[in-house]
Amino acid sequence: MISIIVHSDKAETLAKQIIKSGFQAGCFRSPKNYKELWEKNASLIFIGALGICVREIAPFLQDKKTDPAVINIDANGQYVQAVVSGHVGGANALCQDIARTIGAIPIVTTVSDTSGLWALDCLPKMYDWKLECSGQLTQLMAAFVNAKKTALLLEVRDKGTFQLESSVPEHVSVFYDVKDIEKEKYEVILAVSPFIHDFGEKVIYYRPKVLHMGVGCQAGLDPVLFKETLKRRFDEFNLSMASLTSFGSADIKRNELAFLQFSEEKSLPFHCFEGKILDGYEVANPSDKVKDVTGSYSVSEAVAMHLSGNALLLEKQKVLAKDKYFTFAVCINKTNERKGKVEFVGAGPGDPELVSVRGKKLLQMADMILYAGSLVPKELTYYAKPGCVVKSSAGMDLQIQIATMKSYYDRGLLVVRLHTGDPCIYGAIQEQMAVMDEYGWNYTITPGISSFQAAAAALKSQFTIPEEVQTIILTRGEGRTPMPEREQIHKLAKSQSTMCLYLSATLVDKLQADLLEHYPADTPVAACYKLTWKDEKIFRCELKDLAHTVKENNLTMTTMIVVGKAIDNRSGVSKLYDRKFAHAFRDAK
Repeated sequence: MISIIVHSDKAETLAKQIIKSGFQAGCFRSPKNYKELWEKNASLIFIGALGICVREIAPFLQDKKTDPAVINIDANGQYVQAVVSGHVGGANALCQDIARTIGAIPIVTTVSDTSGLWALDCLPKMYDWKLECSGQLTQLMAAFVNAKKTALLLEVRDKGTFQLESSVPEHVSVFYDVKDIEKEKYEVILAVSPFIHDFGEKVIYYRPKVLHMGVGCQAGLDPVLFKETLKRRFDEFNLSMASLTSFGSADIKRNELAFLQFSEEKSLPFHCFEGKILDGYEVANPSDKVKDVTGSYSVSEAVAMHLSGNALLLEKQKVLAKDKYFTFAVCINKTNERKGKVEFVGAGPGDPELVSVRGKKLLQMADMILYAGSLVPKELTYYAKPGCVVKSSAGMDLQIQIATMKSYYDRGLLVVRLHTGDPCIYGAIQEQMAVMDEYGWNYTITPGISSFQAAAAALKSQFTIPEEVQTIILTRGEGRTPMPEREQIHKLAKSQSTMCLYLSATLVDKLQADLLEHYPADTPVAACYKLTWKDEKIFRCELKDLAHTVKENNLTMTTMIVVGKAIDNRSGVSKLYDRKFAHAFRDAK
């Protein structure tokens, strides 16, 4: 809950403006019971003099971990200041959010914010990590903020590590292997890892939820002994239980009390599987006895592999807890392994500033960039960090491309495969992914802006016009690559939709003839050459003159042809901003 506290008419007017803009908050004028507001609200917003705010909250201040976020706004709405619980309580974020809403200047005085550094105590909440620290957390955070030499150990991959890697401060050195860290050289060590290391009291651990555990047991296992014994064994293998994200067993253990209580206490999902599912896994320690009871040669190992999609990190361990045995095995989630990875990145239409923010970060982080040299401007590779290897795939066949990436992938490095536009449209990534699937590689795709979108922007045209054109067709002419009969151009042309044609400039004679079967001869056409590149050229004409225009201007590669009456159309008017339509839509909801 958020409560806004005011003492004047002007402040109350501003409070109503904030609430009207979408903040779920209550407004209180000169309240009597501050203690109740303090205890019941996650955030308090004072509008008025800062001194009044400070005096009113002073009696209730206890700890930044438990105090609500407090911000103060002057009655004229010029400044918004975070007062209490800036990071942990969220006052800094709320301050900036409200400042954007009312057009005010945010005032945040937390050193990490003003220095552009990570807020170390906020990372767990941001990325669903758990913080563990055997030393003095406050002192370590102060050393980090004061730019003391810091080592960052990343032993997994997730959203959080991606953000850290793409925003490393100058005083931080990044490591992916603990053996490379000379700990005596660093005053602070930050470790995003499920593993326990001997760093003494200079380490702040961030435990990502990446471990899956399979368990089995004799009936009647004591819940307390199970939990305590399991914890000791995890410690012995230098694994943190804080990194567990799920665990499971055979279906016959669905009601085992020790497992149910462990699930509830740790807030971990508990999954149970039938033997026919588990029996499909090739495990390290098969058991005929387990097969007789469950229908599978393994429970703990097979479950861990099934949940994680990965090979075993820790093979089956048989443990005696007083008079009952239990077994457990552990895997790390396959997508979180700090192993080689390929990221297909859509480069956009050409302008280096039109690559996505994520794509740019990946280019800055990559250890190797393999770019489609004949189609992607080399300038996009200038985002590469020092030491990154950049190669063009122009002239490479599929086998050479895969072999080139494999030499880096096998060393646990990040490879960016940079494709033009968006990889899903004529990007030729399907055959690459098929080989990567065969090899069991870890890869993901970052989309990009397609040239058809760049064409719409360059033409200042909306490709869908109300009551006129509601469909955009993305296709290509039939050349060496055959077209399915149902997708031939003259058949697609029947709809007279906005048609965007890739890779078709060299086929323009047949293309024009096929289009003229259904589009009127005077249909607007645009031939867009190297959209968003420095040498971009756009030629407008009518459909009957398309072939002549393309040939006259020697347009071949990297040309997008757009056909349809949506080009330069200003006659269709959307009802989106029509007041009557808006009211009718709201009433219908």
